[in-house]
Amino acid sequence: QVHLVESGGGLVQPGGSLRLSCAASGCTFSMYAMGWFRQAPGKDREFAAAISRGSDIRYYSESVKGRFTISRDNAKNTVYLQMDNLKPEDTAVYYCAAELTLRDTYAPKRQDEYDYWGQGTQVTVSS
Repeated sequence: QVHLVESGGGLVQPGGSLRLSCAASGCTFSMYAMGWFRQAPGKDREFAAAISRGSDIRYYSESVKGRFTISRDNAKNTVYLQMDNLKPEDTAVYYCAAELTLRDTYAPKRQDEYDYWGQGTQVTVSS
């Protein structure tokens, strides 16, 4: 059973940075495409970023492109989301997700393409 645990959320001022981590267990991490999604209060969960198994492919939503960076360390079974120049509209619960794949270029953007989810970590951007 794949188990995902996010960490690194918190309260940050506008313009600040945070790095989220998602530690995976119960799986061969290098066989999984990984994604980050977020859900703001009163809104649906939305795609933020995705990364392929070997980090060759990375996708970002338009709202985070140029400010967020997704990366992974397969030796540590961990995927990261570096968030810079944070804005109040980035306030949300951030979830990581994993999907087993044989494809090196697979980095899904749709929630229904992921089978495994973490419990989420709260990010609040406020002065």
